Amino acid sequence: MNRMLVVVFSEATKAFAGRDALKNLDHEDSITLYAYAIVTKNANGTSIVNEEHDPAGLGSLLGTSLGSLIGLLGGPTGVAIGAAAGSLAGVTADLDNARIGGDFVDDVLKQLTPGTVALLAEIDEEWTPWVDLRMEELGGVVHRRALSEVKHTIHEENVTAMKADLAQMKAELTKAHADRKAKLQEKINQLDSKIQAQLQKAKDRREAADRQEQAKVQLLKAKAAAAKAKAAETHI
Repeated sequence: MNRMLVVVFSEATKAFAGRDALKNLDHEDSITLYAYAIVTKNANGTSIVNEEHDPAGLGSLLGTSLGSLIGLLGGPTGVAIGAAAGSLAGVTADLDNARIGGDFVDDVLKQLTPGTVALLAEIDEEWTPWVDLRMEELGGVVHRRALSEVKHTIHEENVTAMKADLAQMKAELTKAHADRKAKLQEKINQLDSKIQAQLQKAKDRREAADRQEQAKVQLLKAKAAAAKAKAAETHI
């Protein structure tokens, strides 16, 4: 099952050890590790991304579920990007993109107090004890949530509402006095620009989601092929 994993540690060394444990579990085929990041919570409430990696080849974490979760955990002034994580610049907090519930973020934020360090990862796992045992040995507190399907409902509803307003304004334009036409036309142009921007944003999101899923499928195929080859060598 495709899941978002957040493990909160008391210090950075333990978080990096947790990262290594996930890599080992991936190498053992106990889990599939799609992407991960290590985030430190500062005293002022902001977060520093110490490290991020994308084994699945999704490209920059910007726009991915993991990237959006980092934005949500970044605090009131956003994410302070570490030197090793420049590809996350400009990440935005978006629950819809993160594909998790607000309650999950709240639970993590209660645990992610100043001075703590979180290991965030998007993984595929069928058996949770493999991860839990490794993380608990390191003193980590594990939070996990199955990822929901990518939703476009909110954007579709926004566009529908704006189109209704646009239709109303165009109807009013035909009846407006000359001194009102210019102002009304300006509002129509502004609203139309917003609609086009929303449509483009929804399109970009769908395309990004498709690319991510394709990258995950290719990674799973590669792992399956490697396992098959290894099994064949064993029987020679």
